[in-house]
Amino acid sequence: MQSMKGLLGGLEPEQRERLRTLGTEVAFAPGAEIFEEGARADRFWILRSGSAVLDLHVPGRRRVVIDTVRQGELLGWSWLFPPYVWTLNGEAATSVRALEFDAEEVRQLCREDPALGQALVWAVASVIGDRLRRSRSRLLDLFGPYAPQDRTEEDGD
Repeated sequence: MQSMKGLLGGLEPEQRERLRTLGTEVAFAPGAEIFEEGARADRFWILRSGSAVLDLHVPGRRRVVIDTVRQGELLGWSWLFPPYVWTLNGEAATSVRALEFDAEEVRQLCREDPALGQALVWAVASVIGDRLRRSRSRLLDLFGPYAPQDRTEEDGD
């Protein structure tokens, strides 16, 4: 679990404070849709309390939960990279309190302060790497072979 300081620990205190001033306190009720796959990614959140699920629409099936974001973690990274479109759905699993950031304001801050921008990109890249590893494991659990194909020499191998 990462706090804003932990998530952005590579930032200098004054950079962290500059970013924090752009955040607005928001709340989401359990079950509230926070963002939708395919929609414009124009903001992101750092959860102060509660949890949110990231899910994926699979044709012919109900939505599949890919990952859970918890207190202190970053919710949303599609805002940082063109084409700025959400790749998953985000929904409040419990009551959520978060700091919400306007993506364009943060990207502008990064252009004005390249050192802050570089530190932020590294922090978000770390989150992306962690999420991709967890998503891969989750997708293998959901869609991979459910039982190993145990074969012996007697089977012709």
